[in-house]
Amino acid sequence: MTAPDPWSDLRRHTAARIALGRAGVSLPTAEWLRFALAHAQARDAVHLPFDDETLASALGSHGFTALRLESAAVDRATYLRRPDLGRRLSARSAALLQALPEAAHDLAVVVGDGLSARAVHEQALPLLLELRPRLEADAVALGAVALVRQCRVALGDEVGALLGARAVLVLIGERPGLSSPDSLGAYLTWAPRLGRSDAERNCVSNIRPAGQPPAEAARRIAWLLAGARRLGASGITLKDDSDASDATGERPHLRG
Repeated sequence: MTAPDPWSDLRRHTAARIALGRAGVSLPTAEWLRFALAHAQARDAVHLPFDDETLASALGSHGFTALRLESAAVDRATYLRRPDLGRRLSARSAALLQALPEAAHDLAVVVGDGLSARAVHEQALPLLLELRPRLEADAVALGAVALVRQCRVALGDEVGALLGARAVLVLIGERPGLSSPDSLGAYLTWAPRLGRSDAERNCVSNIRPAGQPPAEAARRIAWLLAGARRLGASGITLKDDSDASDATGERPHLRG
């Protein structure tokens, strides 16, 4: 009779590679194959094309208005070699936004492929559906959702500035890990403009069913936006105390 594996209970609670065993001086074949599969999935996530057409259609069926844009990086190879080009809109996309009629936007939303289009395909719409009623409850006016190919986080600053939005939320595919090729990140920046630094943003990360579910991420994003509106700033001046505040009913804690 085979002895029970003492690590079995722990493995049920983590995707980490623990107690893999060995075959001589190497990994067992099954574990090596699982590692190779995870590595291939991570590489595929980086290179998978962003299907913005299908996502725009899905958003439209749920009442969102979507704009399809692109960064100044003309293709995926350029995007990976030139991060600076992924932080700026193409001339066509910038002109399209400039030509839009003026409208009041409390929040501009940018959905970009980043380093995992898979994450965007799977998590962006569920997150927006969870977030929308929270925004409506806080009387936040939401404009069109910009879908941006070859997108970096800082590109949202240009989109938000061109739209005249008080804040911008960038939903973007995060760098894939060996157990998380489908992880979405959300970056909130108050008063977006070119030149904003990462220290002026708040991030909610690991948004996926096996990480932070969309409903929980939407709660945190709405909490941070409410705090940013009261403070008139985001980033290191706004501390995420959403868990403690929900328990006590307190307002967002602002560093000053």
